[in-house]
Parts: sequence; C-alpha cells; structure tokens
Amino acid sequence: MHCFEDDAGFDQFDRQAFKFRHKLMGHPALSLDNLARVIPALPKKQVMYSMGKLKNGDDFEGTFRGQPKEQGIEQTIENIRVSDSYVMVSGPEVDPSFAPLHRELVADVETLMRRRGAGARIVEPQLYLFIASPGSVTPFHIDRYSTFLMQFRGSKEVSVFEQWDERVVSQVHREAYVAYANTRLPWSQETDRLATRFEFSPGEALHIPFVAGHHVRNGNDDVSISMSIIFNTPQSMGWRRALAFNHSARPVLGRVGLKPAPVGTQAWRDGAKSRLWGAAQSARRAIHK
Repeated sequence: MHCFEDDAGFDQFDRQAFKFRHKLMGHPALSLDNLARVIPALPKKQVMYSMGKLKNGDDFEGTFRGQPKEQGIEQTIENIRVSDSYVMVSGPEVDPSFAPLHRELVADVETLMRRRGAGARIVEPQLYLFIASPGSVTPFHIDRYSTFLMQFRGSKEVSVFEQWDERVVSQVHREAYVAYANTRLPWSQETDRLATRFEFSPGEALHIPFVAGHHVRNGNDDVSISMSIIFNTPQSMGWRRALAFNHSARPVLGRVGLKPAPVGTQAWRDGAKSRLWGAAQSARRAIHK
C-alpha cells in the first residue's frame, strides 16, 4: 500500500476503531509552507475555523456555521499556537499538491475494502485537514461516513465509542444527526467511561468506523496537524438510507404507539429500509422533474 503500513487491525474495518502507522511523514503537501499557501487560496466555504476553546457538549458542526469576525484565516494560522483556534479544511485535494495524495489514499482504502469483501469502490472520498492550538478539543460527535485519521505534528488523545452503542448515542439522536435534522448530541461524563482511548502521535493513524462517537483532546506540547480521508462504502450508504428511513418513519409510527427497529442489528432489515428509502427518493426526484 502507498500510504498505510499493513496491519492486522484492518480486519476490523468499519466495525471497530484501531490504530496503525502511516507512511506520509515528510510528505511535501503537508509541509507548513505548502499549507500556508494552499489554505488561504481555497474557496471560503472549504475553510472553517473557530476562536476560543471548544468543549464536549458543544455543537461541533454548528460551531463552524459562522466565521469569527475578529480575524481572517491567515491571521488565525499565524497565531494558532497562542490563540485557542481550530481550523478545519475540507477538500484540499482540489489543489494540485494534494491531488496525488488523495488518489493514493483512495487506492489504499479500496484495497482494504476488497480484502474484507466490502465492495470495490468507496463513495465520495474526501480529505480533511485539521490544524488546532495546543490543548484544544474537538467536541463529541458522530460522522456520516468512515474515517482514517493521520497525525503529522503534535499529539492528541482520541476517545472512540462503540459504533451502535445506544448508551452513547440513542437511536433517535443518531437518526436525526445522519438526516441533518440535529447536530448537537447529548453528552455526560458518565458516557465518557464507555470510550476506548488512543494516545496519538506523529506517524500514527486511527480508523473510526461509520457513526462511531468520538472526541479529541490535543496535547499541550505543540500545534496539532492531522489529516483524514473520509468516505462511505456500499454498506455504510445502506446504513445512511436506513437511518434516514427511520427518522422519517418514527413520527408516523409513533401516532399508533410503534417505533422503528434500530439500524445496525439486522442486515436484511437494514437492506429493506435502504431500498425503500432509495425508491422513495427516486420517486420524489421524478415528481419534481
């Protein structure tokens, strides 16, 4: 593989979180000089940043809907060591310096998928860059995709929870999050004891499965620079459609005292919901045309 060291943990792909090593330390696209050139030149909608420390319980996605007015992205990057700032960049592969890296990461992930019999092609793969001040926190959240996260500078502790654990994220909240109906998840210190914690340093990578809850605390020693490739598989796209089906069906069934069965427990049932939701969406698009 081009970017990942081979590891036995890959057998747990999209089922369990696991740590391994990547081969991208020193890659020219991730040099500070290149990042300082690429990030300000990207379309503004791809560069999200916040001022002030975040904490678990904050709405992670909602935080980036409004940009700080005090300073621009150039000043944020320049002062990030002392400014309690968090920069998140989506889709840097539109820049020629990142395009080959994106292709190589896609090839590695698809190799792992084929090994596991999870399909041959990933869906909508995209890179994300994260640059954060020492001691900053990425609040607890779930993702609508699977992730491989790679560390390049600084250290962090990543806390990851079981993929379908309803003690961490209830069915109702998971369905609403995936359907973009609500992006703030309930959080408590009691929940935190259910996490598996990974100490994370440069050269290491971590797999976070689809909708597995997680939060991150960066070390106090240095600015943290990390990058992830996010993607869906045919299976996770089926889960997404099944979760959207449940979110839509829940209020209807609730009127007669019923509730939809949870996603992630029966493959045949998830598949049926996915197909129904896909057919409904196709019919809706045809009507609008």
